[in-house]
Amino acid sequence: MSAKRLSDLRKKMKAENLDGMLINHLDHVRYLTGFTGTAGLLVVSGNRADFLTDSRYTVQAKKQVKGARVSTIEGTPLNALKDFPQLNVRNRKYGFSGEYLSVTSLQTVKKALPDVVFIAADRVLTELGWVKDTFEIANIQSAVDISDIVFERILQLVVPGVRERELAAELEYQMAMLGSEKPAFETIVASGYRSAMPHAVASRKKIKKGDFVTFDFGATVNGYVSDITRTVVVGKATSRQRKVYNVVLRAQMAGIRKVRSGVTAKAVDAVCRRQITAAGFGKNFGHGTGHGIGYFVHCGPRISPTSKDKLMANNVITIEPGIYIDGWGGVRIEDDVLVRPRGGRVLNKAEKKLLEL
Repeated sequence: MSAKRLSDLRKKMKAENLDGMLINHLDHVRYLTGFTGTAGLLVVSGNRADFLTDSRYTVQAKKQVKGARVSTIEGTPLNALKDFPQLNVRNRKYGFSGEYLSVTSLQTVKKALPDVVFIAADRVLTELGWVKDTFEIANIQSAVDISDIVFERILQLVVPGVRERELAAELEYQMAMLGSEKPAFETIVASGYRSAMPHAVASRKKIKKGDFVTFDFGATVNGYVSDITRTVVVGKATSRQRKVYNVVLRAQMAGIRKVRSGVTAKAVDAVCRRQITAAGFGKNFGHGTGHGIGYFVHCGPRISPTSKDKLMANNVITIEPGIYIDGWGGVRIEDDVLVRPRGGRVLNKAEKKLLEL
C-alpha cells in the first residue's frame, strides 16, 4: 500500500518537475509510510525516500515505516538534514507544503540544504487520499459504525441539567471503548442558543428543556475518520423548531440525491442551498455543504458555492447543511457518503428524523 502511494506521489512530483518532496505534516507522513508517531520528517525523491525521527521513535519507526529508510537523528529533523549529503545536491528542486511548513522552518531547511532549490508545491499533496481503495473505505465504514452506535447510546443521557462537556466526555469514552483510536476532531456539543454556532465545542452550559442539542463528532479507525452531526430536541419540539429541522433535513436529502461521480461539488452545494433559501433561511446557512474525509477529517473534494472540484468515484464526502439563528438556536444534519457512478451511498445508519427526548 505504501509503495503505491509513494509511486503516485512521485508521478505528481514528476509532473511538477520536482526532484524531491519534503513532507512534514504528520497526517501526510502516516498516509505515505504508516508511521503513527508525533515526530518525523519524510523526504521523497525519484529513487529513494528517507524518514528522519528521534530516538523516542526508533523502534516504532522501524516496525511501522514502509517504503523509506529510517534514520534516528539528534535534535529536530529539519536541522538534521545537513547530515544527509545525498539530499544536498546543487540545483536539485524540492517541493514543500506552504500550508504546513512555517516560514521559520523553511529558513531552517534552506540553511541545512543550501544547494537545494525549494519550491512551494502544495498542489502535489492536494488530492492525496481523495480517492479511496477498498481497505480505506472499510476503515471509514468501521469509524462510521462506531459513531452511529455512540449516538444511540448518548441519547439516554440527554436530560435537563446535564452539561455539554459531560456529554462530550461520554461520547469520546464510548468511542474509545468501541475501538476508536482517538476523536477525529474536537467534539462539538452545543445546546440552546449555542447550537447557532456551527463550531461551538462543548462548554459548561447546562442543557435545558426545550433546547436544540447539536452533536458533531467522529471516530478514528486505523487512521481513518468518520464525521457525523445530529440535532435533537430536549422535550417537545415547537412548531418553529420542527419547521427549521425539516428544512435542513430536506436540504440534506436533496444533496445526497445529487451525489454521483462526475457531478461538480458546486452543484451538490447548490441543491442544498436552494432548499434552504426557498424556505427563507438562505442568510442563515453560511458555510459549505461538505468536504472529503478519510485519513484527514477535512480534505477534498470541497462541497461549497465556490468549489472547482468534481466528484470522483470512491471519494467519501460529508453532506452537512445547516440553519443557524443567532440567539435562538440551530440545526445541522451530517452524513458520510461514498461517491459512486450511479449515486451516493450513505454510510451512516443513525436516525435522522427529529428526535424529541
